[in-house]
Amino acid sequence: MKPNRRAFRVLPGMRRGLRSEVPIPTRLVSNEEFLPLPQTPEQREIENRILAAADRLSPRLGLSRREFLRTSGGMAASFLAMNAVFGNFFRVSEVEAAEAAAAKEMTGDPFFVFDVQLHYVGDDYDPTNAEAQRKGAVSKNNLLNLRHTRGRRINPQLASDSGTLADLSWQNFIKEVFLDSETAIGLISTPPGPYPQEAVVPPAEMTHIRDEINRVTQSRRMLAHGLVTPQLGKADLDFMEMQAETLKIDAWKCYTGACPKGFEHGWFLDDEKIAYPMLEKARQLGIKRLCVHKGLPLGTVEDYNHPRDLIKAAKDFPDIDFFAYHAGLLRADAPSASGEVPWTTEFCRMKKAHPEITNIYMELGSTFAQLVSLNPAACAHLIGQIIDAFGADHLLWGTDSIWYGSPQWQIEAMRRFEIPAALAEQHGYAPLTRSVKEQIFGLNAARLFQVDVDAKRNELPGDYLSRIKMAYQEEGADPSHRFYGWVV
Repeated sequence: MKPNRRAFRVLPGMRRGLRSEVPIPTRLVSNEEFLPLPQTPEQREIENRILAAADRLSPRLGLSRREFLRTSGGMAASFLAMNAVFGNFFRVSEVEAAEAAAAKEMTGDPFFVFDVQLHYVGDDYDPTNAEAQRKGAVSKNNLLNLRHTRGRRINPQLASDSGTLADLSWQNFIKEVFLDSETAIGLISTPPGPYPQEAVVPPAEMTHIRDEINRVTQSRRMLAHGLVTPQLGKADLDFMEMQAETLKIDAWKCYTGACPKGFEHGWFLDDEKIAYPMLEKARQLGIKRLCVHKGLPLGTVEDYNHPRDLIKAAKDFPDIDFFAYHAGLLRADAPSASGEVPWTTEFCRMKKAHPEITNIYMELGSTFAQLVSLNPAACAHLIGQIIDAFGADHLLWGTDSIWYGSPQWQIEAMRRFEIPAALAEQHGYAPLTRSVKEQIFGLNAARLFQVDVDAKRNELPGDYLSRIKMAYQEEGADPSHRFYGWVV
């Protein structure tokens, strides 16, 4: 059966996105790697509660409803609404919705945030789009143009809300990720294409944008993936060598459920004929971080996306760190009575049967965004089971943004997220303490990518991007409340 290539393309008709008054998505937003669900009755009730709270509180603060919903009070009102509908999964107080000073007291100091899965769409991906004439080079002038001025959007291209690929450009990516969120460092990723050079963002562009942003900001703000497609055999090995030696990529990305043009099906990481030459090459080139799409099935055969093949590959290549993107989640189902989360629970049991394996890391991109907004109980089970099986030091923060707009709502959700005591006691889950969240948000990724967190914290306030952000906030930050994925 031939793969469904439509699933691998950003189609404007699908990616119509969602403009929302409220600061969190109240319907499922898909990154186009899974089918979105219609808005649930619970999500509709949450949206109504948030808007009602805004109508009640905004006049007291001398703000319009829209202005209120862009404050920390609007975010607090959103989590209060979620607690009212789903139960107490978020640490939030009524006073936060009315008093901005209460938010810091409740949530504590900011975290160091290292996002290991970020996306934008390359300039040449859709040659019929007006934005295709841009070459994608970042310059200081272009970054200056991202600064907010009163009465004008950060990205004028979005003023008409036209829903074009310009929404997913690198300029809007910088605005959503670095100006409107606490993200300090990010790793650029890409969906696959017919060939790696024809991906949504080819490796040469990912590394170019990385290098230019880091040059202009005079800081290491961006890292970039290379792509591996082991079904191509020697051509892929040669391409890996070019990416390592010329592009200086920071990690590899692969899709076991996808296949290049001319092939009929996916592949497995524990296939000694197909995958092992690629893993040997990664070892030889000295770039021993492999990020693999697992879960959120792409293509026509789900099984290639199951994470089970990581077990043998990780045992056979103990010096390579394997990142299981999306934490291997099959879909955003409600958990069973026993707390089963499709595929992830099964994979956690596999890992516990092999305690000697220490080189598999679970990543939360799209998975956290789906579950925390649709079913926080499933989110609690997933995180609790991952920490139990892999350890808090093996869970990585990723948001799959900018499909989900600014990552800030996800950061706020994780900052406040708690596993209810009764659920934790019943299933033996460890509490999500601040030290655990510090590891998840950035310390684990920093260790893997050899980032000195203390030095980086001292460096960032003075870099160019931080100065832009400070000016933007002083002049009046304007978060878009846009979610750029696929909604129904």
